[in-house]
Amino acid sequence: MTTTEAPPENPRHPYRPSRGRQVLAFLRNTWRGLTSMRTALVLLFLLALAALPGALLPQRRLNVGKVDEYISAHGWWGTLLDKLEFFDVYSSVWFSAIYLLLMISLVGCLTPRSFEYVKQMRAKPVLTPRRLARMPHHRIARTSRTPETIREDVRKQLSGWRKVERDEEDGGFSVSAERGYLRETGNLLFHFGMLGLIIFFALGKLYSYEGQVIVQADGGQFCNSGIYNYDSFEAGLTVDGTHLDPFCVQVDDFTAHYAPSGEADYYHSNIQYQSGEDLQTDTWKPYNLQVNDPLRTAGDRVYLLGNGYSPRFTVTFPDGQQRTQNTQWRYSNQATMLSDGATKFDPPGVTDEIQRRTRQLAITGLLAPTSFVHGGVLTSSAPQLNNPMVAVDVLRGDLGLDAGRGQSVFEVDQSRVADGRLKRVARQNLAVGQELKLDDGTRIRFDGVNRWVNLQISHDPTQGYVLGFAIVMFAGLGASLLVKRRRVWVRVRPGDEDHAGTVIEVAGLARTDQAGYGEEFQRISERLVTGRKGS
Repeated sequence: MTTTEAPPENPRHPYRPSRGRQVLAFLRNTWRGLTSMRTALVLLFLLALAALPGALLPQRRLNVGKVDEYISAHGWWGTLLDKLEFFDVYSSVWFSAIYLLLMISLVGCLTPRSFEYVKQMRAKPVLTPRRLARMPHHRIARTSRTPETIREDVRKQLSGWRKVERDEEDGGFSVSAERGYLRETGNLLFHFGMLGLIIFFALGKLYSYEGQVIVQADGGQFCNSGIYNYDSFEAGLTVDGTHLDPFCVQVDDFTAHYAPSGEADYYHSNIQYQSGEDLQTDTWKPYNLQVNDPLRTAGDRVYLLGNGYSPRFTVTFPDGQQRTQNTQWRYSNQATMLSDGATKFDPPGVTDEIQRRTRQLAITGLLAPTSFVHGGVLTSSAPQLNNPMVAVDVLRGDLGLDAGRGQSVFEVDQSRVADGRLKRVARQNLAVGQELKLDDGTRIRFDGVNRWVNLQISHDPTQGYVLGFAIVMFAGLGASLLVKRRRVWVRVRPGDEDHAGTVIEVAGLARTDQAGYGEEFQRISERLVTGRKGS
């Protein structure tokens, strides 16, 4: 038997969209994934996770010295973290990318939900189901009241519910009622509040600035007229430091109260300030500046951050001229306020630049507020000014003040000490009123100690908006958690010949998985059936 095989069919090529359609499909799917609520929650979690290094690791914008110390102490690991911008978290590329993606995700997620919410708010409650007995909550009863009487009672009992009445073919009527729309309102408010908080927080980084300055607490003044008046200044991306809010502060005194253990109970400083028209009339207003109680003026906030001591030295040069300086020293031990620093002097009357640079003086060393000497070493036992002393090293030579490079007010350039341009010419412990004499006849007297305060000036024009959106966010969260979506249906029909009276049927459905609706339904149905307004 001979068989004949059928010829092979032509191969069927599967449909393959064009490159343009593939790109459009990829972009569409990416956008849908990015704007989903699940993605927004993941990005919010990643943002919180990304902020952890900013809290656990030193940040360069706050303390450059701590960052350098951490990198040098941890070797290659510290260098790797620096390359990955873990010491500049909030300005890093990866943190900014998460921040921007979260903002886009929230906008894309909330836009369709807002339209859907408006659509739901305008829609009527759903039709009364044909078989109410299938609902989770159901009650049926017969009453002697007429349908019209029941209709009026239902309107009163469901006052405040969103409802619609419909007449039915059997001569009765039905009522569809729904309550709890504020749940979705709260949900949207929460997300819009979060979006607004993110946006205005980002805008604050553009238009805000923050700086710190040390002011002597003996009538010293600070005016917010330019960044050159600050010791440190951090500007927003659009702030160039030329149009700061004008105001002036004068620090009259500083008072610190200490517990018997030596810890500070509180700080406060009596200051005076002027802003606005006061600058034209030279009018000063008093203010008691305390920790966490800033002065608010001219759109800025002035905080009291810290304090320290300024030893006062008088230098009498060989020609009899005197110079007195009161320079702040920084504390190296916060518990005892043991401080170190450098007070620098230029010789008076020297016009030759070379000679002047070889005869500059720097008084460096330690200041002990409550001093005692242990093993020949001066130290402090408490932060109060009970018996102040200084242990000074006097350096003479070229301080590098005219080198064109900035240097710390708290120390001298150690490279100049190493190469011999600065030489130590004296070392001695001095109590208040004591003095030492150098080999060229220069006398240095320790006159006493003044106080200085560290002020922080913060400007953030979006702060009020951030607070407002934070309140909206938490209010929306409360509404979304506490408000329950629930529905009630009422069907009323007249009785037949065999059963006189009116039949009233009530059913309920909770649209959210929350306990408590069973008890509420019992109260509602009891009022609807009996016509009596219950509690």
